[in-house]
Amino acid sequence: MSAGGRRLPRLVVAAPATGQGKTTIATGLMAALRHRGRVVSGHKVGPDYIDPGYHALATRRPGRNLDPHLVGEERVVPLLLHGARGADVAVVEGVMGLYDGRVGGAGFASTAHVAALTRTPVLLVVDCARASRSVGAVVHGMATYDPSVQVVGVVLNQVGSPRHAAEVESSVRLPVVGRVPREVSVATPSRHLGLVPAAERGMSAEALDPLVDLVERHVDLDAVLELAAAAPDLDAEPWSPPTTPPGDGARPVVAVAGGRAFTFRYAETEELLRAAGCEPVVLDPLHDRSLPAGTAGLYLGGGFPEVHAADLSLNRSLVAEVRGAVADGLPTVAECAGLLYLCRSLDRVPMVGAVPADAAMTERLTLRYPEAVAASDSLLTRAGERVTGHEFHRTHVTPVAGDGTGPRAGLGPAWLVDGAPTGFAGPTLHASYLHTHWAGHPRLAERFAAAVHRA
Repeated sequence: MSAGGRRLPRLVVAAPATGQGKTTIATGLMAALRHRGRVVSGHKVGPDYIDPGYHALATRRPGRNLDPHLVGEERVVPLLLHGARGADVAVVEGVMGLYDGRVGGAGFASTAHVAALTRTPVLLVVDCARASRSVGAVVHGMATYDPSVQVVGVVLNQVGSPRHAAEVESSVRLPVVGRVPREVSVATPSRHLGLVPAAERGMSAEALDPLVDLVERHVDLDAVLELAAAAPDLDAEPWSPPTTPPGDGARPVVAVAGGRAFTFRYAETEELLRAAGCEPVVLDPLHDRSLPAGTAGLYLGGGFPEVHAADLSLNRSLVAEVRGAVADGLPTVAECAGLLYLCRSLDRVPMVGAVPADAAMTERLTLRYPEAVAASDSLLTRAGERVTGHEFHRTHVTPVAGDGTGPRAGLGPAWLVDGAPTGFAGPTLHASYLHTHWAGHPRLAERFAAAVHRA
């Protein structure tokens, strides 16, 4: 660290639009640099859980998210420094197009916003499959649109031939550090919500070897490192989870859903729980027949239970135990996939039945980035509190919110989003579609941990 701040070589990998190859190039750079012996920290702009899973494979460190909407502008640099502790270089993959942010937010939470907040140089990936010299105009526009964003280099992706690459490069006024041809062998399978998560595919780090080879052959890694090394020092302290363990030294177990059906959670969630004196233990609802010994809390994050509904339902011993434990007051948080798992049914397949609702796949994609208001006092919230979150799903639950009646009379709505009630919440259960990042709202983690300790 220099006298003026913290030294962290770093680059943001961005593109003019989605689908240009950001994930391929960013993940390939991470893996190739690690293959060179560098300690690489991988980050993703926005709320996405899937890309950080590939980053974790590439770097063999937790993938991290940087999202001003979810955590606040003031925490973005500290979280970057926290995730990059001990790293030689950080690679930050952007989201959508460089300047695309929250709708109606004038670019808030865009890749450009994060690049400006973190003073990180931008490496632009441009798909050249259907253009040649017009690429130069696109790059020029991207580089000059906002003076606070420093575009320092370009990777030409999907080039058709050396001649095509040369024609494109002659139009670009910035250093071209990569000329990557189309390579079908490194394509990643997709489905209804985007890429299939790496954890769900059972991938190992070696599965990225073809991508490492592609990047090593067609990207100048020395030039990339030079661009990253030019990033200015950061004048901030790394984020650390607030340490609030109880005085008795107990470390109650929190079962944290994992495995192929539950692949989505932020790395900071478990760090916050550990700092609050809890012991997170991964639970695989597809295969584990019972909750971990001594479970005093349950965290069910995101994932794809709709893909694995039949197998989840067939694990009858765990389904019955979770149903009974939630009914008996086990402190339980469920976000999106967790909500679906706790419903009575999912696409008519029996689920846990701890939430009085039924879920089904729909044709409609729900994608929103809202501010939510706590509808009442609950396990996580106090009435009227505001949090930021995101939703991304193709399912629907009926009813959409608890109303305090029926067999679970203690469950009212969890949130008000745009004035409409959604989710189910009570003194020991909080289940909704809304994903929150607890580093941005640490009181949620503190309240959950406190309930776990009481349990």
